[in-house]
Amino acid sequence: MTRKLFISTCIISIFFLFSCNKKKNTKDSIIEDLLAKMTIEEKVGQLNLIPFGQFYPKDTVYKWIKEGKVGSILKSNGAKTNLEVQKVAVEESRLGIPILFQEDVIHGYKTIAPIPLAEAASWDLPAIRNSAAIAAREASAAGLHLTYAPMVDIAQEARWGRILEGAGEDPYLGSLIATARVKGFQESNGKHQNLLATVKHYAGYGASLAGRDYNIQNFSERELRELHLPPFKAAINAGVSSVMSAYTAYDGVPVVANKYLMNTILREELKFDGLLMTDWMTITNLVASGIAKNDTIAVKMAIETGHDMDMSSKVYLKILPSLIKNGTISEKQLNDRVRKVLRLKEKAGLFENPYAFFDEKREKDELMSPKNLKETREMAAKSMVLLKNENNTLPLSKNQKIAIIGPFAKSQKDLLGWWSAKGEAKDVVSIFDGIKAQMNNNKISYAQGCIVENFEIKGEEMIAEAVALAKKSDVVVLALGEKEWMSGEGGGVASLLLPGAQQKLLDALSKTKTPIVSVIITGRPYVLTDVAKKSSALLQAWMPGTTGGNAVADILFGVVNPTGKLPVSFPYHQGQVPIFYNYKRTSHSFNAGTGNNRYSTTHRDIQTEPLYPFGYGLSYTNYKYKNIRLDKKLMSINDSVKVSIDITNTGDRNGEEIIQLYIFDKFCSVMRPFKELKDFKKVAFKSKETKTIDFYVTKEKLQFIGINNKETIEKGDFEVMIGPNSSELQKVTFTLK
Repeated sequence: MTRKLFISTCIISIFFLFSCNKKKNTKDSIIEDLLAKMTIEEKVGQLNLIPFGQFYPKDTVYKWIKEGKVGSILKSNGAKTNLEVQKVAVEESRLGIPILFQEDVIHGYKTIAPIPLAEAASWDLPAIRNSAAIAAREASAAGLHLTYAPMVDIAQEARWGRILEGAGEDPYLGSLIATARVKGFQESNGKHQNLLATVKHYAGYGASLAGRDYNIQNFSERELRELHLPPFKAAINAGVSSVMSAYTAYDGVPVVANKYLMNTILREELKFDGLLMTDWMTITNLVASGIAKNDTIAVKMAIETGHDMDMSSKVYLKILPSLIKNGTISEKQLNDRVRKVLRLKEKAGLFENPYAFFDEKREKDELMSPKNLKETREMAAKSMVLLKNENNTLPLSKNQKIAIIGPFAKSQKDLLGWWSAKGEAKDVVSIFDGIKAQMNNNKISYAQGCIVENFEIKGEEMIAEAVALAKKSDVVVLALGEKEWMSGEGGGVASLLLPGAQQKLLDALSKTKTPIVSVIITGRPYVLTDVAKKSSALLQAWMPGTTGGNAVADILFGVVNPTGKLPVSFPYHQGQVPIFYNYKRTSHSFNAGTGNNRYSTTHRDIQTEPLYPFGYGLSYTNYKYKNIRLDKKLMSINDSVKVSIDITNTGDRNGEEIIQLYIFDKFCSVMRPFKELKDFKKVAFKSKETKTIDFYVTKEKLQFIGINNKETIEKGDFEVMIGPNSSELQKVTFTLK
């Protein structure tokens, strides 16, 4: 910042504070004094969030800002650009109220981290928090104040494209990750280096019908409270600044008009007192869905459910003033909405210094800094899950002749994923380049193998070259997956088989008998049953971000010992979807047994179990679990039970294991899952080391949503289970008296 600009900033800030409140200097008084000075139109303008850039001409936006018709802007990036916009608001509008700049900073700003589903596979809460902190430092350096993250929608439907944006299928893990990401965005950096976080999409958006986005699947209040609400509650308890409502509906009423969901649960039960915003055009969607006859009725509904900020539709701006003047909406209701916006701006520090986020030197130094790249690479490696490693195919030796094959071997953009903010393909390290950087160039070769542009089969003529290369090599690294646009918002698919000619490529390569290491670049769980059969090793690398190719190479060559565990179940067959680990107990068994009992809740034609269960993941070492035990068999309500297990690293390498604890309530007044994740620990082991791992079961881990849809606890027998994943578990039983 130049000396002249610094002096100007100080003068404007001092003038702003004194002009707003000459006698008092409390934060609330600044807001109340502003409210007293604002016209109805200016108040409504503070609720108006508009997109910038390619959406509206600059002159038009500047005119609106000067007239007090814009309170917040999204899709405007860069310290220089946003400084210019902010100066218009502060210096050329009547009241000089600063703009709040917002953006989709989902998993990185310029340095793109792995997609959130991948980060969830790390089960590493400090690392996930740090990844959000990196995104906040970069985005705030580029002139942004608020991000539309974290998305905490629980998703059990692999066909849904937005599964990549959340933490997977489990509400307990999802809640812990929600907390970590909120604190990472909002608290982990110094002054003016954090972002206000927005938890989304409230609530139940992940329950998409057949994986089709924006679609409505009806579910009970019990499912709402057991599955969908816990991560939102966690984010709110962590101090999240704003909540974004979902496109979808609950109990037949679109969320943006749902008073029970918004007023009774969000405001009264969850005690959320921050800002509530719509998603893109969701108010006008009330008309499209037939709930409101026109935009006027839709606006009234949105105000009555407490929506403080309207994203992109401008219907508040167009309609609210007349509703205030004719008494349909009270000015008190309007003032309550405006206070939430102004308090958010105060929280961002904009009344203290509206120009604090616009330092071009800081922006240049922060974006893609060596520190950010290093830590993002570490995050990417922690996120990858080793699913198969037959005959210790991995780690690879740098003395091997390696054929790098596949349509995603040299891909860059596809490693970024759907939400990549200001990340650029040119900055991405491809899998080929990541391997090349760790290898003697004479030992590697490359063939694309086929083309993936859409879902059609293309490039079959390329397969012969790939086969010839494989025959001359010691091992094949086969990069398979999906294009970045095939997942993400609007990225629903019907088939979970890898698109294009990839299966034909794999079939042909498998006939060469050269060992195949398949690396999967996707934003969702695919059906990898045949891929696993024909691969000696299988690595789920997700969409790993800017440093993805380096991280893949770190895993393949054993620089990093894989520790990731699946946050979602991988189906054996796409007919199993939705598939998840915590099915509820029914009257009939989930196991047909050796006699193939047809009177069981199973498919007749395929196995019931997933290909890879929730919590699954291998390492380059092995762990033996034994001797699970309790310190007592009876637990009183205000006491706890200690459950212990001995774990030995039986291999020759040091490693880290994610040890998981599950609980089953054997007898209950409502139907409960056979197992629910209730705790986990990530523990480092030296080679041959044995450790005793202790967990404590408290009443909080035994609570559930009772028959009256309230949290409760019942006495009786409980199974507590510990293991490396949700399927391989040792168990003991205790009684709550």
